Amino acid sequence: MGKTGTSFRMDMSRITNAVGRAADLMGTTQDLAEAVGEALVSSTRKRFKDVTDPEGNRWKESARAKSEGGQTLTETASLKNSIVYEASPTTVVVGTNKEYAAIHQFGGEIEPKKAAMLRFQVGGKWVSAQQVTMPARPFIGINAEDMEEAKDTMLSGMKRAFGGNC
Repeated sequence: MGKTGTSFRMDMSRITNAVGRAADLMGTTQDLAEAVGEALVSSTRKRFKDVTDPEGNRWKESARAKSEGGQTLTETASLKNSIVYEASPTTVVVGTNKEYAAIHQFGGEIEPKKAAMLRFQVGGKWVSAQQVTMPARPFIGINAEDMEEAKDTMLSGMKRAFGGNC
C-alpha cells in the first residue's frame, strides 16, 4: 500500500485449509453418496416390514397374505432382499433387478402369454383366471424422512470437512 490510507492484514490459512478440506470432500462425494444409498436401501427394506409405501400408506393386502397369513410381498423376502443401490459422486440409484418388481411397484394387468388361462395357487388351492389385476404396492421412493436423513448426512460430511464449525 502507499504512504497514506489504512489497511489490515488477514491470515487466510485457516480459511483456505477449511476450504481445501471441503473441496477434497466435495471432490470425493462417493462416500457421501454411498452413505445416502445405504440409508435409502434401509428405509426401502423397512417398508416391507411396515407394509407401507414411501408415504406411509398401507399396501392393499395380497390374496396370499389373506389366505395363508403373513405379510404382503414378503413370502420369501426375495424382493426385499434384492433392494440395492448404485452410487457415483453425483447420483444415487436405489432399485432391484427382479423382473416382477415393476408390477408390484406400479400395479397392472397380468395376462397369460402362452396359455388361455393363468394358473396359480392361493391358500393351497389352484386357481385359474384369464387375467389378474395387481394393485400398485410402491416400495421404491423417497419421502420427507428420507430427504431429511440425506440432508443430515451431507451436512455432517461438510461439518467434518470444516472441522465441525459449520
